[in-house]
Amino acid sequence: MRRKVGLLKGDGIGPEIVESVVDIFAHMKLDIDWQEIACGEESLKSNNSPMPEASIQMVKELGVALKGPTATPIAKGHKSANVTLRKKLDLFANVRPCFRLAGIETPFPDVDLIILRENTEDLYTAIEYQASVDVMECLKVITRPGCERISRMAFELARKLGRKKVTCVHKANIMKLTDGLFLNVFREVAKDFQDIESNDVIIDNACMQLVRKPSQFDVLVTENLYGDILSDLCAGLIGGLGLAGGANLGEKAAVFEAVHGTAPDIAGQNKANPTAMILSAIMMLQHLGMREAASSISQALDRVFVEKKHLTRDLGGNSSTSEFTKAIIAEL
Repeated sequence: MRRKVGLLKGDGIGPEIVESVVDIFAHMKLDIDWQEIACGEESLKSNNSPMPEASIQMVKELGVALKGPTATPIAKGHKSANVTLRKKLDLFANVRPCFRLAGIETPFPDVDLIILRENTEDLYTAIEYQASVDVMECLKVITRPGCERISRMAFELARKLGRKKVTCVHKANIMKLTDGLFLNVFREVAKDFQDIESNDVIIDNACMQLVRKPSQFDVLVTENLYGDILSDLCAGLIGGLGLAGGANLGEKAAVFEAVHGTAPDIAGQNKANPTAMILSAIMMLQHLGMREAASSISQALDRVFVEKKHLTRDLGGNSSTSEFTKAIIAEL
């Protein structure tokens, strides 16, 4: 049975790296029909929104989508398309695996962990206001249901994947009510998973421990802001954001996207590394139950990295986006 999947190409290098996935899937003749959905800067021009309601409804109806990076203005302009999509579809879990890819040299060869970031609450609710001329305030929102479902998903994922430990990352020593609730609910949920070890660590200590001995961590579950920071830090351990895929999961929809940004400085130049988007697509195939195809692409990617003949510039090579993609297809 063929499956319809949403395709949001995004901004900057988004269309180029998305095209890499489309080409690989076409070569494999996978039973997927792409349904292109408007988003990003082009949609802002034509629909007055980077993530219009019609696009959100299409993703909701399809249930699964692959998304390129979208631009978000800093300290001005429109709201993040990502945040809008996650909140509207209640994609409450951001899942970001972090592991060293074969052939990629890093100072941390033993990194193999997963970050689960609560995706709809915390400071990312963007409830801000001006208290006075010189004072701006932002509301941090943490709810018991939000804490419970992300904690439970962390343990369920750990059990499903044979992981041994789940670590809660927080700042409950300072924010005793909000982060305190997150930590206390985590501890309550942990009682239902006696077969999995659980512990907790304060966010600043977690950052230090990750760059000293990342192998001590297995699955980390945390709030929205901390998870955003930690996942980028962990990407740095394995070679950069160009090597980090991700998924936004909810009860009724799933959107898979590269962790990195739009890289406007190289957009349209056929220089971008599509690995993060390919890894996100592999996660999507696993989600759809197409595990054999996911494994084939993963193994082909590993062989290209080990061979080192077709690496993109960010990895020390000279290959273009399309040349890198063709090398993967050749391995397939």
